[in-house]
Amino acid sequence: MADEQNPAHEATLNRRALLGYGTSLGLGTALGACQSGPAPGVSMAPDPDRSGGSAAQAGSAPEARARTNGDDPVLELVRLGAPPWPTFDPFLFCVHHRDTYPAGNAQLGPSAPLGGRNIGQDFANIDGWNMYHGDVVPGFPRHPHRGFETVTVTRRGYVDHSDSLGATARYGEGDVQWMTAGSGIVHAEMFPLLDERASNQAELFQIWLNLPSRSKFAKPHFSMFWKSQIPEQTLLDAAGRATRVTVIAGSLAGVSAPAPPPDSWASRADTDVSIWSIRMQPGASWHLSPSRAGIARTLYFFAGKSLRVAGRDVAEGTAIRVREQASLTLEGGENEAELLLLQGRPIGEPVVQHGPFVMNQRSEIERAVRDYHDTQFGGWPWRGSGPVHAKDSGRFAIHADGRKERAT
Repeated sequence: MADEQNPAHEATLNRRALLGYGTSLGLGTALGACQSGPAPGVSMAPDPDRSGGSAAQAGSAPEARARTNGDDPVLELVRLGAPPWPTFDPFLFCVHHRDTYPAGNAQLGPSAPLGGRNIGQDFANIDGWNMYHGDVVPGFPRHPHRGFETVTVTRRGYVDHSDSLGATARYGEGDVQWMTAGSGIVHAEMFPLLDERASNQAELFQIWLNLPSRSKFAKPHFSMFWKSQIPEQTLLDAAGRATRVTVIAGSLAGVSAPAPPPDSWASRADTDVSIWSIRMQPGASWHLSPSRAGIARTLYFFAGKSLRVAGRDVAEGTAIRVREQASLTLEGGENEAELLLLQGRPIGEPVVQHGPFVMNQRSEIERAVRDYHDTQFGGWPWRGSGPVHAKDSGRFAIHADGRKERAT
């Protein structure tokens, strides 16, 4: 277990939970308020409370943005800069974590001294890794959410999940957890270091997908998409070079991802929510077909030295907003290129955020704070605020109704 509970620690957890807890992983960053339509996403600053103001949020400096004109299939280029990445309605937040942890110890934490780190708030990337809010095991001890969904896409490493409903899981190495916070849930996301002999690589995306007003108080729920259940399409160009697309949400070329949770914005057929992880071989060419009218589509070029999009050179670390009804060709450079695609029909409703709560009205935020203080969204049935599972637990999930499953 990551730590034992005590009154002082409890008070610290509650302060973090309500004042921007876990900004780097998306667990309480500042969102602009009154977002309507495909406006830029989140603020880079951990401001715990934003409401009112412009729909254009402070996520990218003007000099980091380049808008196009006319019929260009590329609508806008936005430099990614420091995390989190700028996002667009219906997405609220996206962050890409990469940590090269040392070998693990008996507690599944790093077998390295922690001196010089700001334990409890360690985001400095010393030696290429962070403890985040963990003090023994890296990660994000218990914290609340209400009013949106988290989609956690693991590429390397593991996540130990525990929540206030009594559900728990270990997933990783290509698995995806899709959690609807809805009316309120408290959960912990810890990163156990299972290899005691070699370094532990950890890489994941966490994406926040908004909920429409009618679903803000939906029953909390999580789904596990094990790696073997997530389809991957291999598309070859005329020269036989491959583009591999992992379809986490949505569909591509007749292949569909697992069904999202029932109250998700993505569960509606007309929202066209898609999350794709794209890997292009050096020199590969891939044609991205148009989407339907009214769909916001963004490509994040996060790894690879060069990429051409619709005949334009694009630098690594760029968000590429695409006109939805335009087709365009992506051409890889001399190195492998990796992208993340996020698309969906904008919800187009006001967004008011305070720490880990994302609602439509200020009064709903005030209610969320009261409810969390009064009920703790069901309490905390686990020993310690950052529980981890036994080293040999394997990948599994136990749901709130007691249903058990193992990675397939």
